[in-house]
Amino acid sequence: MPLYEYQCPDCDARFDRLIRSSDSAPKIICPTCGGERPERLLSMFATSGPRSASSSSSSASAPACGPVG
Repeated sequence: MPLYEYQCPDCDARFDRLIRSSDSAPKIICPTCGGERPERLLSMFATSGPRSASSSSSSASAPACGPVG
């Protein structure tokens, strides 16, 4: 089951839901305010696996955020 992240335009709350692939159009309701029109957000996804020595050494010298260059 995919995990989708939503944001309510009425109260600006963020929440996530597990959606079954068999559900054609599930009705999503904001758990904070009961708003019936939350927007699905584009989320980053994470993977797990072995890290190579080159990727761990290069990430240590790169800034955590901000412009690169």
